[in-house]
Amino acid sequence: MKKVTMADVAKWANVSKSTVSQYLNKRYEYMSEETRKRIARAIEELGYQPNIIARSLKQKTTMTIGVIVFNLLHMLTTQVLHAIEEACQERGFHVIVSNSDDDPEKEKKYIEMLRAKQVDGLIIFPTGKNADVYQKMTEERFPLVFVDRMVPGVKADAVLLDNQKAAVLAVEYFAERGYERIGVVAPPPVSHIIPRMERIEGFRQALAKKGLPVVDDYFITTEIPRIQKELTRLFASGRLPEALFAINDLTLMEVLYFVKGNHIKIPDELAIISIDDVPFAHVYTPTLTTIAQPTFAMGKKAAERLFLQIAKKSEHQPQVFRFSPTFIERGSAKEKTS
Repeated sequence: MKKVTMADVAKWANVSKSTVSQYLNKRYEYMSEETRKRIARAIEELGYQPNIIARSLKQKTTMTIGVIVFNLLHMLTTQVLHAIEEACQERGFHVIVSNSDDDPEKEKKYIEMLRAKQVDGLIIFPTGKNADVYQKMTEERFPLVFVDRMVPGVKADAVLLDNQKAAVLAVEYFAERGYERIGVVAPPPVSHIIPRMERIEGFRQALAKKGLPVVDDYFITTEIPRIQKELTRLFASGRLPEALFAINDLTLMEVLYFVKGNHIKIPDELAIISIDDVPFAHVYTPTLTTIAQPTFAMGKKAAERLFLQIAKKSEHQPQVFRFSPTFIERGSAKEKTS
């Protein structure tokens, strides 16, 4: 079957090939409404499919960006992705999503693959361990934006939460309600994972500022699959915390599994606050007090900064954008009565 060409569309619609090209590039100001309708009918009747590769070579753009995330299971990831995809759709861009599983080798391969596909830019939730690769991209002025994490030494736009402020909000709320023995649940502290380090350190500093005890046993910092085991060990020791701060949605889930499995009453026996406003927070019993990240605003900002670089309208100056957390008071922490 003969492939339908732009010339066929032009002939059917009784317009020039350049007019069809303008239509495909959404330059509608150069044609009448009637012309637009004729071209649209011609494309539909003939079943015309534009040659994306040929157009990208001619225009020097693939109208595609790549997004590399470190964990698709995080609520932050899916919500930020939704905002990025929406911003791209408004501009007629496509999005290719890859999941690195926080593995630097996988991340490096995805960067190479996406650049080989000639994406116009990359938004990366970085592992932090490919600094030389990131640095090379910035030196080439390849459009690049980091989300959720910064990479020390790499001058690139970064969009992330004010992590220390989020930790302070949790500690202050607990302290104001009379809690003194407060613990934190987090994955292991790793220097290149900036949010994790900032939240744990912010928690520690906030305790000290409030004059509350900083108890090493109350710092449950281990891999996600081991959290319940470490909580079991802590609660068996007899040195029970009165409250726990979960630094993200995945650690919160492990805390809730532990609480349910051990028939611990929230908030009477254990108060809980977590970062990330999980979808079930308002229907869980009791409802969960959380600290929300402005995920949509973060995703929108990441896309805006990438498109600014793609447009190359001016000399780009990389910036770090810190977004304020929002405290959402519900029922998993209350005023202590004794």
